Amino acid sequence: MANFDVEKIRNIAVIAHGGAGKTSLIEAMLFDSGSIDRLGRVDDGTTTTDYEPEEITRKITISSSVAFCDWNNYRINLVDTPGFINFLEDTRGCLRGVDGAIVIVSALSGVKAETQKIWKYASEFELPRLIFVNKMDKENANFSRPLGELEKAFGKEALPLQIPIGAGESFRGIVDLIKMKAVLFDDGKAAEAEIPPDMLPEVEEYRKKLIEKIAESDDVLLEKYLEGGALTDEEIIKGIKEGALTKRFLPVTCGSALKNIAIPQLLDVAVLCLPSPAEMARISPVKGKNPKNGQDVERKPSQTDPLSAYVFKTIADPFAGRLSIFRVYSGSLKADSNVLNTTTGAKERIGQVFYLMGKKQISAQTIGPGEIGVVAKLKETFTGDTLSEEAHQIIFEKVKFADPIISYAIAPKSKGDEDKVGTGLHRILEEDPTLRFQRDEETKEMLLSGMGQVHLEVSLERLKRKFGVEVVMQTPKVPYRETIKVSARAQGKYKKQSGGRGQYGDCSLEIEPLQRGAGYEFLDKIVGGVIPQQYRPAVEKGIIETMREGVIAGNPLVDIRVKLYDGSYHSVDSSEMAFKIAGSMALRKAVQEAKPVLLEPIMKVEVVTPDDTLGTVIGDLNSRRGRVQGVEPQAGGNQKVNAQVPMSEMLTYANQLTSLTSGRGLYSMEFSHYEDLPSHLTQKIIAEREAQQKEKAEEK
Repeated sequence: MANFDVEKIRNIAVIAHGGAGKTSLIEAMLFDSGSIDRLGRVDDGTTTTDYEPEEITRKITISSSVAFCDWNNYRINLVDTPGFINFLEDTRGCLRGVDGAIVIVSALSGVKAETQKIWKYASEFELPRLIFVNKMDKENANFSRPLGELEKAFGKEALPLQIPIGAGESFRGIVDLIKMKAVLFDDGKAAEAEIPPDMLPEVEEYRKKLIEKIAESDDVLLEKYLEGGALTDEEIIKGIKEGALTKRFLPVTCGSALKNIAIPQLLDVAVLCLPSPAEMARISPVKGKNPKNGQDVERKPSQTDPLSAYVFKTIADPFAGRLSIFRVYSGSLKADSNVLNTTTGAKERIGQVFYLMGKKQISAQTIGPGEIGVVAKLKETFTGDTLSEEAHQIIFEKVKFADPIISYAIAPKSKGDEDKVGTGLHRILEEDPTLRFQRDEETKEMLLSGMGQVHLEVSLERLKRKFGVEVVMQTPKVPYRETIKVSARAQGKYKKQSGGRGQYGDCSLEIEPLQRGAGYEFLDKIVGGVIPQQYRPAVEKGIIETMREGVIAGNPLVDIRVKLYDGSYHSVDSSEMAFKIAGSMALRKAVQEAKPVLLEPIMKVEVVTPDDTLGTVIGDLNSRRGRVQGVEPQAGGNQKVNAQVPMSEMLTYANQLTSLTSGRGLYSMEFSHYEDLPSHLTQKIIAEREAQQKEKAEEK
């Protein structure tokens, strides 16, 4: 397959809130351009870019995918991205590999919280954008309302290049405000026609607004316009392109992805309003660092510049191996070549290279500058890595993904599958940088962390499908601690006689509380050899083991000083084991007399919320036994709430914050300190522990 001239390439992400019609739009684009010969449907599970079983079942895009079409001698690479809140970080990562975005806004629901979040991501990468008002065929569709919402939400003027003819069941085409022609659709076929007479006043008003906006951008054009001269089509088209690329206004189109109405016209506008890699490089030069000296390096999107490519997505395939989807910024990535991963310093052998059409791989010999491709089985290359020539090294800045916000404990359904769970999850983690997997040394649980409950559920479905391991999810245990409030003394005597040599150990301990965070101290205050020196370390060993296990609720015992001050021994029956048991017995008795309490971990929490939900968020934090420390204004009409909240109250907070803020809120937390758990909650945890022990005893 021939490489395209870099000026004839468009790399476009299609972004929107969930359910806006991204996948259906890309399917229509592929069909109208002749890239596919059958128009698939999301409801039927037959689309090109939603092919994973989890996506087909849920009818949402979960993982970004790539396809391409050729339109009027332009190569358009399309990235279908998730819009559901749990998967937006994947969208963010893929925006690193494109030059522009089509933002879908529904004619029914307008701008939603997810739209605003994705818009911020596109702004991070300074991407020019084009608006497509979708679902004009639906009942209650409204074209003008989303325009007002766009301007209010993003502070940019929304400038229609097309307006719809009809709405709902009567929607049958568009008026092209550039050509001043109507385009009517019948069963997917388009035909130009004269503008309906009843629409002429509205069309003239929109056309006037378009011409004025273009004229304002150029003094010569403005003078011509004010003197009553008409702008030529060439001047209008040039003005639209410049305004879109410089982001002075938002070009707006409309149609119906599902009914395939006005999609060819959208493709024309996308080619006009969104930049080629060369144009994007002029707007925002491609820069990286030389890893050897840290100096800035610039690359131009040309064949003559040295190779530089960025891996923006990884797919873990149990059969094909790891698939690395990359964007070439300069030079060419050729099959059967050697490259350097400048991020890790590893040398990689490139086998075959491919273009992607959803899950279908189309063989290529070379992926040229500005193009998107995929390569299989790179050994040490992951999402965010840079590939370059060893002689001309460059490293691009990685996308920094958000930290996970929710954790669940997981356990294999089948005993003995722990290793398979770990191996499979590490493969899943290769394709999803927002997942975390770890083993908690204290609770002995396997913890999986991600961006939301659905995110974790989907990841575990993939684990089962791809690697044959099934697991169950549970709320993770809270790492409580035990401590004491007052001093106490107790004796522990272990005496066992069962024929032959017996067991005898006897010790007396005094315990006292230490300051929070002081840990543990052991003082040997034995006088006169009442316990021989060789048995005293055994007493401490019994104390330490009991402290690890806990006394009242099975949690580690902390912040105490233990004095060993008396005891007795038997010249024949005493042993290290006997004194270890005696030490454990004495500690347990002493703790029960020393007003034991449970300590709970308190988290330092930061919540960023829009102004209109600030009161609701603070009220919810208070209901979680949180203490709000302060509120700080943030950019974009947001507020940051600083609070201290018990960890036990934050385990499922991600879902609640999403609900309270319609997905617009963000939060982060880290451990702060331990505090006494209220007595009524302490009793509840002790009762649960006793019930569990009783259940285990009955099972035996």
